[in-house]
Amino acid sequence: MKTPNPFQYSDNNKRYHTQDYYLRHRFGCKVMKIPLNIDCTCPNIDGTKGTGGCTFCTEGSGHFAGDRHKSITEQFSDECAVYEKKWGKGLYIPYFQANTNTYCDTEKLRRCAAEALSHEDTVGLAISTRPDCISPAMADLLGELSQQTYLTVELGVQTVHDETARRINRCHTYDDVLTAADILCSRGVNICAHIIDGLPGEDFDMMMDTARAMAKLPLHSIKIHLLHVLKGTPLAADLLEGRYTPLTREEYVDIICAQLEVLPPALVIQRLTGDGARDELLAPLWSLKKLTVLNEIDKQLARTGSMQGLHYRGDV
Repeated sequence: MKTPNPFQYSDNNKRYHTQDYYLRHRFGCKVMKIPLNIDCTCPNIDGTKGTGGCTFCTEGSGHFAGDRHKSITEQFSDECAVYEKKWGKGLYIPYFQANTNTYCDTEKLRRCAAEALSHEDTVGLAISTRPDCISPAMADLLGELSQQTYLTVELGVQTVHDETARRINRCHTYDDVLTAADILCSRGVNICAHIIDGLPGEDFDMMMDTARAMAKLPLHSIKIHLLHVLKGTPLAADLLEGRYTPLTREEYVDIICAQLEVLPPALVIQRLTGDGARDELLAPLWSLKKLTVLNEIDKQLARTGSMQGLHYRGDV
């Protein structure tokens, strides 16, 4: 007889609180995030704080977002057609994914949000940004939007270790993360933190430090990414010259399972690995088999009797 899944936020074999589970139970059907590009840049690209972007980025984040030369409406239509071929009809969350989407004036973001939310069957909005790019005026706007729709602001944290942040050219500190979390929480805004495993110089304990710190923040959800080495980046040069060694699949599965154990059981897990563009990816090549990676995580959690939140200790 098959052993029942003991994890409370699951209706399948997953032992963690998936985004799919959360959205289906909140909205009653399949909900798809539609990646869009509202043509912003980043302060560590344009020279405000630095140049070149993060050492793992090519031309900024959001490789799979829409074409910035098209309107929000055109991008939305194009992307929906692709998603519907895979998943069928459903509900949609427009996702401002590319680069830093609060690194603009508030009126631009207000206009883009209004256009994105005007489309039929949209039930929310997701906005990706950096923790050092949320002014009080921008926070007020995000607070307004969160009263209108299911809003999630996705903060690129990546690591709690400032030495690592300097090494990858993030150009912000962990104190900036704490400040952003406070200002967004005070406006009632849902926060999704992005963290990356496998960053240069970080070992298992350092990655666990980041997960434990996230467990103490007022988060709605989290994305855990695997660091990809893409062609043409400073990180690629480090890889090719032997200064950087990517995680193995086994190492990645181990750290993910351990991180899940210390996160709150109700925290929504939006992602447990990242997507690297196949034609740009140098390493780790095993990441191209995304389903295999997720299956290995599922199998290890079941084999060890583990699950999200198993070792969560609240504010301790």
